[in-house]
Amino acid sequence: MNKKVVTAFYLMLNVIFSIAIVLLNKWLYVHTRFPNVTLSMIHFVMTFIGLIICEKFDVFCIKDVDIKEMILIAMTFCGFVILTNLSLAYNTVGTYQVAKMLTTPCVIMMQMIFYRKRFSIFVKLTLIPITLGVMINFYYDIQFNVIGTIYATLGVLVTSLYQVMINRKQKEFQMDPMQLLFYQAPLSAVMLLIVVPILEPIGQTLSHNWSLLDVAMVILSGVVAFFVNLTSYWIIGKTSPLTYNMVGHSKFCLLLIGGALIFHETLAINQVIGIILTLIGIILYAHVKMKDNQPLIPELERETKPLHKV
Repeated sequence: MNKKVVTAFYLMLNVIFSIAIVLLNKWLYVHTRFPNVTLSMIHFVMTFIGLIICEKFDVFCIKDVDIKEMILIAMTFCGFVILTNLSLAYNTVGTYQVAKMLTTPCVIMMQMIFYRKRFSIFVKLTLIPITLGVMINFYYDIQFNVIGTIYATLGVLVTSLYQVMINRKQKEFQMDPMQLLFYQAPLSAVMLLIVVPILEPIGQTLSHNWSLLDVAMVILSGVVAFFVNLTSYWIIGKTSPLTYNMVGHSKFCLLLIGGALIFHETLAINQVIGIILTLIGIILYAHVKMKDNQPLIPELERETKPLHKV
């Protein structure tokens, strides 16, 4: 089969799965009130099962590493997934998606403060429209709420920390994203299994009369989460950073449209201005980084696409 056709097919699948996982999770939170931590744990388990199957078919190979080295990453992984899911549960899809864009400036700040990493003035300037756009969107969000804002902020901070850590571990152990995820997913699932009874009414969850549709949607969200990982992994290895980021921008826009159509989320004109500012900043950032011939910061998009959006 023509290589361009195969690439286009995987890009299309990645866009579909990435959008579907966000909208599926939002649907579960809105219509079933399914417990957040339990849902994340189910996703981790299903992702691990999917990775085992992929390894059997030689999609990737397992690399030995001391489990102790992965514990802190797994804990941070749990935090970023749970907090971003809570942000999705308490915010509109649009605000949730725009807030995630703050990860880029946050990661840059962490690298500058903790690792003394230097960035060009042009990179720093692109962070202004990103940050300003997010602030405008939150300020004029007609469904603004303090809890949602707190979860979104904490989600950005923990996600940025996780991104910096995973980037260093990947270089330290010479492991690709799927090799790392093979250890992260089961460790994170076990950690959540321990805290679920503390954070959520497990008795109520088990005794609740879930409909067949509810159960099917939970399982489907887990399957989709895994395929987000799989297609992202393939795209990162087979396409250019420009292609990957342009696909990311298209998903950003399509998710805003999806939130408006499915959940009837309306946008104030000032929110639209904020979103456009953010998108311009992200596109300029990607352009400057590729011009500098440096790796793009949104490694989270590349390394953990998945459960992130889980």
